[in-house]
Amino acid sequence: MSNISYYTPEGLKKLQDELNNLKNVERPSISKQIAEAREKGDLSENAEYDAAKEAQGMLELKISKMEDAVSNARLIDESKLDASKALILSIVKLKNLKTEAMVTYTLVAESEADLKAGKISVSSPIGKGLLGKKKGDIVDITVPSGIIQFEILEISR
Repeated sequence: MSNISYYTPEGLKKLQDELNNLKNVERPSISKQIAEAREKGDLSENAEYDAAKEAQGMLELKISKMEDAVSNARLIDESKLDASKALILSIVKLKNLKTEAMVTYTLVAESEADLKAGKISVSSPIGKGLLGKKKGDIVDITVPSGIIQFEILEISR
């Protein structure tokens, strides 16, 4: 079962760079650790060897998952997105109707979310609540602390 994920060009490049680092830097490093531990003698009582083999297994699992992510990655064509609705890559300016606070979020794929940079995942509670909404809409978003009511002030790309 494929798990297609959507990425911006920058997000996909970051994923590919990380995968290349794991394959070309981390993998040879662990192989070297295993070889050094093997040279120390009896493998049945060699804790360094066991730790290195376990680290190798974890690394190979991570590489496998990242390879799946890259193979199921799709680039987002920004030119085909409707700018009148909140969609992935939309920049949405919101007003919290209770506190009057203004916030601006960019809706991104889950793998690119970075709250400090104002990027929230379309699969987060706020992201899901905003998808498909238009400027002027009032949205009730359920978050762990309750329901927050936002007014969408602006949507841009």
